[in-house]
Amino acid sequence: MGAMNAVVELPQAFDPRIHASDPLTARWLSEATLRLRREIAWLWFQRGGTPSPADARLPPVGDAVVDSLDLARHADEKRRFFANDATGRYLSERIALLREHTPPKTGPWTAIAHRLQLDEAAQLVLAVGLLARSDSATAAIIATCHGDGHRSQPSLALVQRLCDEPTDLLHMDAAHPLFRFGLLAFVDDTPRNGWLQGFEMPALIASACLFDDGRLPPDLRLLTPTSLHRDERGELAAAAHTLAHPPQEACFLPLLGDRGSDYSGWAAWLAQASGRLIVGMQRPDLPDAHRLAALAAWCWLHDADVLLPTLTPPTDEHVRPLVWPTTPVRWLAPMSDLQASKPLPAHALQAPIVLPVTDHATRVARLTHALGARATGLDAGIAEVARRFRLGATAIDAIGAAASTFDGRLDAEALQALCRTQSRPDLGSLAQAVRTRFALDEMVLPAPQRLQLDEIVRATRALTTVHYDWGTAKAWNESGLSALFCGPPGTGKTMAAEAIAHELSLPMYRIDLSQVVNKYIGETEKNLKRVFDVIEESDCVVFFDEADALFGKRTSVKDAHDRFANIEVSYLLERMERLKGVAILATNRRKDLDEAFLRRLRYLVDFPLPGEAERQRLWRYVFPTRVDTSTLDFAYLAQAFPLAGGHIRSIAFNACLQSDVGGTPRVEMATVLCAVKRELDKINRPISVESFGRYQSLVAALFEEDVR
Repeated sequence: MGAMNAVVELPQAFDPRIHASDPLTARWLSEATLRLRREIAWLWFQRGGTPSPADARLPPVGDAVVDSLDLARHADEKRRFFANDATGRYLSERIALLREHTPPKTGPWTAIAHRLQLDEAAQLVLAVGLLARSDSATAAIIATCHGDGHRSQPSLALVQRLCDEPTDLLHMDAAHPLFRFGLLAFVDDTPRNGWLQGFEMPALIASACLFDDGRLPPDLRLLTPTSLHRDERGELAAAAHTLAHPPQEACFLPLLGDRGSDYSGWAAWLAQASGRLIVGMQRPDLPDAHRLAALAAWCWLHDADVLLPTLTPPTDEHVRPLVWPTTPVRWLAPMSDLQASKPLPAHALQAPIVLPVTDHATRVARLTHALGARATGLDAGIAEVARRFRLGATAIDAIGAAASTFDGRLDAEALQALCRTQSRPDLGSLAQAVRTRFALDEMVLPAPQRLQLDEIVRATRALTTVHYDWGTAKAWNESGLSALFCGPPGTGKTMAAEAIAHELSLPMYRIDLSQVVNKYIGETEKNLKRVFDVIEESDCVVFFDEADALFGKRTSVKDAHDRFANIEVSYLLERMERLKGVAILATNRRKDLDEAFLRRLRYLVDFPLPGEAERQRLWRYVFPTRVDTSTLDFAYLAQAFPLAGGHIRSIAFNACLQSDVGGTPRVEMATVLCAVKRELDKINRPISVESFGRYQSLVAALFEEDVR
């Protein structure tokens, strides 16, 4: 009992405030401290004598070369010093006493030593690393032992001097499990000559060894399973079985889901089903390589797998890949595209676990759960937003949190507004947001075309009911709507797209073909994928103007460019078939479109040039209501000039600009006819003065200009 008490009373570090809760960790810390104290005592003796007990100074720094040359000469003298000098003998006896005492073999130190099969020399290396990390007072001691005031990190050379048998460390290098598993790490800014290279223990490992309280690092979080995740078809049961055993090498397991997958929730389900501890990263981005190695070591020590942040396909193949730790940890890598696994080590990549699809029913359940009591009476509204907004779990939970603080009654319109805040289509330079200016009632179209536009609006509003109540979702892959607007320029195709977006209260984006179509092979397809991925995230009207540039007919293959152009068209056909949003395409050249593409469209609206009746309505509509048009002969303008609506709008605007703006807003017939003449000249449609009939006197001067 007296020997045990003596061991307990030994200081564990130079700073008496440092204590390890694990008895075996405390025993090895004490031994490292005692061996360093004994080495300092020997250095005092070697360099000129022994200090008095009241002298707390360190011995003077010696010459490293001289010390190395004198090792053989002083070997016997050092052994005699440890045996006969009062200080040396006292410290040697305490070390021997520690060796006789065997603490309970539980706790982190036992786990490390057993799993890595560490001998006593390797455990001393680990103890010196722990002491240097946990006790700042050790830095000066280590620098003195090195004979260099700037080398305050421990080295294998230092530990060799502390060992009783110098050859015990010959097997220790960067390939040793202590370093390969990240429990210790060589310091980059020290000389890389093996023995003298400094090493350190990550703070996470030092904390785990000292306190053994299971505290999670701030970078990690526990995953909480919920009742929302069920393996209905038993597809994940086999996958969970493969996770039951810890990995022997570092490995990467892709979790292949869709854009709305709750990766954290499914990882928590896998953890519960397999009996494994799985922790997730707190931040959406990866830490640097040094921190990642420390986290890997902590997870290995606590036998935990790690859920990485969601990975996306790399946009720049020239970016230097991350150096992954070699620690035997299983990394769960969530992704919706297997291309995202490219930065992962190919040799360590395992077959993916395919997660259940995040379908409409899943989103309804998640929304209902997130809204809690606020979901009462909102069944139809929840079903509608679950179709329109294909959001992930994080966004849905944020909607629930926002709804809990919502002031007033939460109705379907307010719920849609909350969902819209979580859906921000990011198309970058590939598209421009369009502020919708027109309503359907403002459209001037023949009755058949207006009826088709009404059908598109009605069909979009009916998608939720028809897909999920009537049961068409499976057969039609929950598809959305696509329509082709074709006709001559200026017949109202863009205006109709805006009117539909306005009627449906959907944002509208115009695709910039100059940014989408790329001369480099494969780049157009990448841009198109980005566009369609955004469309499928939430409902919006995406408008492809001059669609024939993208959706043209496939050609016979004469070179690589033809082959890749055909691939792009085929990719478009495939994405259009499973499109879940609303896409409107406009073209002036319907005959140039691929027939297979036309078959995949839900609606085709042919915009003809307006007839005389439509033109008269257009003439009356295009001028603002505050403008006096009482002198205009709308019947004559409609009958005499067969123009498209775009040209009529342009004429009306130019006439307003040329009118007298100093008085009451008023447009005269002469000004309008002048604008007609200018517009016809612009579109290269020659006209004679006689074509103006009874109004030719108002424009005669314009034709005199042409003669001159």
